[in-house]
Amino acid sequence: MWPQIADELRRRIDVGRYAAGARFPAVVDLAAELDVAPSTIQKAVAALRAEGRLYTVLGQGSFVADVPAGDESE
Repeated sequence: MWPQIADELRRRIDVGRYAAGARFPAVVDLAAELDVAPSTIQKAVAALRAEGRLYTVLGQGSFVADVPAGDESE
C-alpha cells in the first residue's frame, strides 16, 4: 500500500500542491486524509526522503525539496 501512497504524494509535489520549500503535511494529517495507517505514510515519506524529494529539519518537520523536473530518477 505504501508505494501507491508514495506515488500519490509524488504526484502532489509534481503538480505543485506541495511547493518546493513548503512544509510537508504531518504524518497524522496525511493518514487521516488518505484513510491509511500512520505507518503507511511513514514508509511513503521515507521513500520520498530517500529519493531526495523531501528533507527534514530537526524540530521543524519535513519540507519539499527543490527537485528540477526530470531529475526524480537520478
